[in-house]
This record gives sequence, C-alpha cells and structure tokens, in this order.
Amino acid sequence: MPERARIAGWEPCSSCDWPGRLAAVLFLAGCPWRCAYCHNAHLQSASQPPGGWLALAERLAARTAFLDGVVVSGGEPLADPALPELLQALREMGFATGLHTGGAYPDRLQRALPWLDWVGLDIKTAFDDYHTVTGVPRSGEPVRRSLDILLTSGIEFECRTTLHPAWHDETALAALAAELAALGVKHYHWQTARLPKPWPAAPADWPGSLLLQQAERLFEAFSLRAA
Repeated sequence: MPERARIAGWEPCSSCDWPGRLAAVLFLAGCPWRCAYCHNAHLQSASQPPGGWLALAERLAARTAFLDGVVVSGGEPLADPALPELLQALREMGFATGLHTGGAYPDRLQRALPWLDWVGLDIKTAFDDYHTVTGVPRSGEPVRRSLDILLTSGIEFECRTTLHPAWHDETALAALAAELAALGVKHYHWQTARLPKPWPAAPADWPGSLLLQQAERLFEAFSLRAA
C-alpha cells in the first residue's frame, strides 16, 4: 500500500525534473550509495518511518488541473518496496508518472515499468569505474542492466551524468558519451556538480566547447545543464 512509502518530502511544482512537463516531485528516503556530490545526502538513510501519503494525496488532488505529472525521486526511490503501489496510486489519481533513479535495482525497475511514463537514469561514470563515485564495489553492473531494461522497454527515458573534474576528465567523458550512443541512448545530458567546501568548483569553461560539440553530435537531444 502507498501508505508504507518512506515519503521524506515533496516539491509542489517543478519545471526541471521532467523535461517539458510541470510536475510535483516526491522524495523517498534510502539509498545504497554514498556519492560525494549527492544533492540529497540527508535522504541516504532508510531510517525515515513510513507514512505521509494520505495527507500528501489530498494536496496532490488539488493540483490535478495544472500539473502534468508526478516524479518520484530520492534518495533512491527503487530502494523503497512500496514504490509500485505508490506509482499505481498516482496513476489512479490521473497523474502521469516519472522516476529518477541511479539504476541500483534493475529487477525492481523492471517491475515498476508498467506504472511509469518516463525515467531519468543517472549514469555516474564508466560502468567499470562506478566504485570511484559511489564507494560501492561493482556498483556499475546493476546500472548497466537497468540501462538495458530501459533500452528495450519502449518507455521514454533520458540518461544524465553529473560532472566534476575530480571524477571525470574530458577523455573519460568523451568515451562515456560514445559508449552510451553506441548502446542506443538517444537523450543524454550533462549537469555540473555542486559540491560543498572544501571541494573546488569546476572551472567556468569546463568541459570545453569542442567536447560539448562532439557529444552533441552523438544524440538526438544533448545539453549541459547547471546543477
């Protein structure tokens, strides 16, 4: 039941979490990874108690006339066993549903697909190098499986990579873009990381314009987004 979901917060309206749509964003607690640049590090712990859905559903119901959909984010929303029931409840309210995921749980992603209209999949770095970002050995393997699932699902999705020179040089970024394009990814976006001090900010001209032009030619849709 959706009441079991670990709802840790929500954003009533966003224009940037589902490209081309106005959407509310629900945040679920829990994530198996510990990425240094995580924007929602307070949601990494799964200690958030279940609850909050009934009150939230009332507030969402008042917004059906002007919202295009609802995106479930986190943390890692697929870490919550109640996610499928939550997506079903949102669909029954008349909302299109989107998901932000790091791809850590491919089997759960497969089970959630019937109740999803769109997915944003984070690709953190080359699959063999995931441990350098997540701190978890072999964490790129489930992400590769999640990408395969999306590529064959027919569902609309995009991949995006959060960038910082501490983890990515331009050679690695070019290779990652080429690999994703060869696999069949059509929509791919880079976004600059916001890191707390003492991490230095990325240079204003990084990544360079030549690399951006090269990447843009590989995809139907490509952009560099500010974090």
